[in-house]
Amino acid sequence: MTTPATTDGARTLRALHHGREPGEPLVLPGPWDAASARIFADAGFPALATPSAGIAASLGHRDGHTPPEEMFAAIARIIRAVDVPVSADIESGYGLAPKELVERLLETGAVGCNLEDSDHATGGLVEPARQADRLAAVRAEAGEDLVINARVDTFVRGGPDLDPETAVAAAIDRGRLYVEAGADCVYPIFAPPELLPRLAAAIDVPLNAAAFDPEGPSPRELGRLGATRITFGPRLLRQTMAEAGNLVKRLDPAP
Repeated sequence: MTTPATTDGARTLRALHHGREPGEPLVLPGPWDAASARIFADAGFPALATPSAGIAASLGHRDGHTPPEEMFAAIARIIRAVDVPVSADIESGYGLAPKELVERLLETGAVGCNLEDSDHATGGLVEPARQADRLAAVRAEAGEDLVINARVDTFVRGGPDLDPETAVAAAIDRGRLYVEAGADCVYPIFAPPELLPRLAAAIDVPLNAAAFDPEGPSPRELGRLGATRITFGPRLLRQTMAEAGNLVKRLDPAP
């Protein structure tokens, strides 16, 4: 159900993607539960973006195997815990029709979403025109109340023989098609950083890049390469769990 708060939140989140200087991208930490969401919001980040893999791990599921009821409930708990806009990673949409998908998203309070073009049944990619039709249907149902981040999985599922030039051309073609369908932002996940300038110039909408690797380019560096928006996938959860593991090692064992 659309509310004035949803509309305002979507408007705020969409505006955060525009007018940014190179090297100053929108950095969206990825909370996996209400407690982590509060920490990130209290740190001053203007919006958050949930990672499906992080939520899956927090709920005891493998990535890609979270039941939709549990995923939507977790997203809702995160959103209730903070007063900043939250975008939700909903993988490929759990097989839900666009109307139901949008309704369930808006019920959580989310004002944005990731939708990927992987076909989990085949292990490949959804045919690009079919994915564009799905994105267009989601846009028609949501109106302006969801910021749609269209994930392009060419660099993940293009096959072992797909060379970088073919991959980047396919990502550009898909990205442009998804923008025509109504996507606000395009996310060529796992695109090599050196390809970001080409992707950003060719797709010409805000580009999402992931700072998965703490040893890789920083958010500012990714911004200078052309990324408008930076997310982290499950990285922040994994680093937090690693620190928790180190803490436990320093505890005295029970007698």
